[in-house]
Amino acid sequence: MPIKDYGVLKGKASQRILATKNSEHYQILINEGDDPHRIAINTQSSEAPSQVLFYADDDFHHAITDALLQAGLPDAFTPLPSKPDGLALDFIRGNLFDVAQMVPLPSNVPGDNNDLNDKLDLFVQQAIADDDAVVYAFGQHWVDTKPDQYFPEIDPSTGIHDIHMNQGNPPGNYLKDNGPYQDGGLIFHFPSRGRWAAVFTAFQSQSFHTDDVTGNPLNNLSPTDPGQPENDTPLRIIAAMVNPKGDDPGKEYVILLNKGAVDINLSGWQIADKQKKKDTLGNLTVPAGDTLKVKLTGNGAQLSQKGGIITLLNKDGLKVDGVTYTQKDAQQEGVLVEL
Repeated sequence: MPIKDYGVLKGKASQRILATKNSEHYQILINEGDDPHRIAINTQSSEAPSQVLFYADDDFHHAITDALLQAGLPDAFTPLPSKPDGLALDFIRGNLFDVAQMVPLPSNVPGDNNDLNDKLDLFVQQAIADDDAVVYAFGQHWVDTKPDQYFPEIDPSTGIHDIHMNQGNPPGNYLKDNGPYQDGGLIFHFPSRGRWAAVFTAFQSQSFHTDDVTGNPLNNLSPTDPGQPENDTPLRIIAAMVNPKGDDPGKEYVILLNKGAVDINLSGWQIADKQKKKDTLGNLTVPAGDTLKVKLTGNGAQLSQKGGIITLLNKDGLKVDGVTYTQKDAQQEGVLVEL
């Protein structure tokens, strides 16, 4: 069954404690003095291989940032339903980032900027130093009965953990935690700089193709494995008409690029939107080294002008490519959005 009490913790970071050999979690104190919480972030895996997969973006652009601002969340924990077209994170279905760019990092080794402690600290120290900075931590909420062991002012201990991907776990101890739209992560907002940043982690034992209902793995491939469909298939979404002139139905379209040397037939492939609505493609072919304009019917996938995602699935239902665009990208009527 999915993890319990999934949601997002919003607030101001004031302290942090680095992970050590005896305590492999990086700890952050949020909302000190006013409903304080602790964020506990795994820096190593209990299952081999131990190094955690890491991705960070110090100039993060995604529709989720618009949604977070529009939601007007309090500086506290907010439960979130695990479903599409909301605030819940999903590494696979939400097109938050290119998972192929994740790299394995050790928890704590000698040297500078070469382990997970260092990488996390780069963002957290900025959030502590900036009075206007806001942290959004996604994961599983807890409330204990005793004072917190790291920040005793939190009494009883209250916080959020599972700040990592929470699906694709193989059969074993963590299979029960699988589920779609319940991934963890850290998103930082720096209003005075007009900037967002994000940090996402996962375990190398997790699969990045999972069942839409259970979140269980459909294969055992890591994001950097050359056997992944998105690595094997040289087909990419490069642009879309998300705000056509006049009525939208039947006028929206997506442009695909075939970077390979072989034609690709799209029979049975699908294009999905942020609500998981899909257009199934017919007998279309993307010529080698060329592009193809794919018109959406208006009855399946629809491209929201409030920002959204576009995902390309092959005939087996596996993700080949995924992109995102913001509300700002979709503002101009009749202008093609490059993705």
